[in-house]
Amino acid sequence: MEQPAHILVIDDDREIRELLARFLEKNRFRVTVARDGREARRAWAAGHYHLVVLDLMLPGESGLDLARWLRTQSNVPIVMLTAMGEETDRIIGLELGADDYLAKPFNPRELLARIRAVLRRAGEATEKRPDQASRPVRFAGWTLEPARRRLLNPDQVEVPLTGGEYDLLVALVDRANRVLTRDMLLDLLRGRQAGPFDRAIDVAISRLRRKLDDDGRHAQLIKTVRGGGYVLAATVERT
Repeated sequence: MEQPAHILVIDDDREIRELLARFLEKNRFRVTVARDGREARRAWAAGHYHLVVLDLMLPGESGLDLARWLRTQSNVPIVMLTAMGEETDRIIGLELGADDYLAKPFNPRELLARIRAVLRRAGEATEKRPDQASRPVRFAGWTLEPARRRLLNPDQVEVPLTGGEYDLLVALVDRANRVLTRDMLLDLLRGRQAGPFDRAIDVAISRLRRKLDDDGRHAQLIKTVRGGGYVLAATVERT
C-alpha cells in the first residue's frame, strides 16, 4: 500500500495545529506539528517530509528565516500561511521559494486543495515522461534536463532551482516565443487566476531571471511584454 504523504505543520497557535493535524490525518496524510523554529528543526532532522505548511508569524525565529533555512536543506514544497494584508511578507516568502500561500483566516478545505495541487505538481514532475518530453532541452546556451529536473548553465554547471522555479521555466520553455499572461502562468502552475494585487508571478520571474543571469531591467531572455505578460525569447531545441 502506498505510504501517505508526510506533512510538517509549523504554527505557534495550538488550536490551528491541532485542527490541521486532525483534518489532514482524516484526509489520509501523515502529520507532524511544531510550534516554533526550534521544534521545527528537531522535527526536520527526525523525519522525511513531502510538504511543509509554514506560518510566517512565529515567535522567536521568524517564519521567513525558517523558510530561508528550509531552502538550504531541501526543495521540499512550502505552503505559507500569512496574516491577512501582509503582502510584503508574502512576496518575500515567494522570493525565498515558497510554492503557494494562503491568508489567515482560511478554510481548511481550501488549504487541503492547495496542498493536493502542490503535491500533484511535484509528483507529476517526477513521474516517468514520454521519451521526447524527457529529452534535454537547450536554449540560449542553457540546458534543461526534464528527466533529472535540473538546469545547467552554458558551462554545464548545475544551477539549483526550487520546485516552483523549475515548473515556471518549463512552462516558458514549452511555449517559447509565445506571450504568456500572468493569469495563464498562474493557471498553468497553480490552477487558479491571479487577483488584482497578486505579484506571485512577477516575483517568480524576477527570481528566475537572476538564476539565468538575465538582468531584469534589460532582460533579453525572459522579456516583459507591457500590458501582456512574459515571453521566453529564445530558440528551443530538444536534443
